Amino acid sequence: MRVLTIARLTILEASRRKLLIALGVLTLAVVVLTSWGFSRLPTMKDVTPAEVRLASSQLTILVAFMFSGVLALGSTLVAAPSIASDIESGIALAILPRPIRRSELLMGKWLGLALLVALYAALSGLLEMVGIWLGTGYLPPNPVAALAFVAAEGIVLMTLALLLSTRLAPMTGGVVALVLFFVAWIGGIALAIGLAFANDTITSIGIGSRLLIPTDGLWHGAIYYLEPSEILAAARAAGRARAGNPFFADAPLPFAYLAWVVAWLLAVLGLANWSFARRGL
Repeated sequence: MRVLTIARLTILEASRRKLLIALGVLTLAVVVLTSWGFSRLPTMKDVTPAEVRLASSQLTILVAFMFSGVLALGSTLVAAPSIASDIESGIALAILPRPIRRSELLMGKWLGLALLVALYAALSGLLEMVGIWLGTGYLPPNPVAALAFVAAEGIVLMTLALLLSTRLAPMTGGVVALVLFFVAWIGGIALAIGLAFANDTITSIGIGSRLLIPTDGLWHGAIYYLEPSEILAAARAAGRARAGNPFFADAPLPFAYLAWVVAWLLAVLGLANWSFARRGL
């Protein structure tokens, strides 16, 4: 119950921040603008329904990538000061002498932030999908699974930022988390290049980065469920022709990798609890 109470208070505190209000307003503006842009596709001269479907599918992936970046930035900005700010302001010192364990405080904050990340991913993704469908009549093959992977990407980065918050100042922890996010994305591009040119060294570097920070792997999991079946079939027939495309995935994530992501989350949460338990207040 104490964990749920902390989670509720974390959500209430975050909802009062101007950051989330600004993020919500900007998201609505982006959804309206992109929906209008999608609605222009069927009106182009000499365009066939198949070409509209193809263009819509690829633009949907680009829009999803934009939202995944916004989600990564937002989750980092709300998680990086979560513990560090409470320690610096003395709030943690006032709360923890009461019958609340440090692990309960940290897990309550993680649960509240994870719910916020999942809620933003679901609402923004739903609004965008509705706008695309109204504008073009197109919907991805499995939008629910794609949004689940995007939300998981944000939760992974939020968990990492929360771990850094137990030791680093808010600004420092946020910058480190974002740098690692972009390093993982570049590692994904390296993996694609390594596969395209059959270079074992570059491929190993890309795989290592995908295991160390699984955000890029989860992003490719989302891509797979956004690709229409005819594009997947054409890419498979072409062999490695599209292996170097960082915005393409021709297969779902294997179960072993999904298990690794779960183990990674549990390990980082465990490390965060260990670090916070030994942090001086």
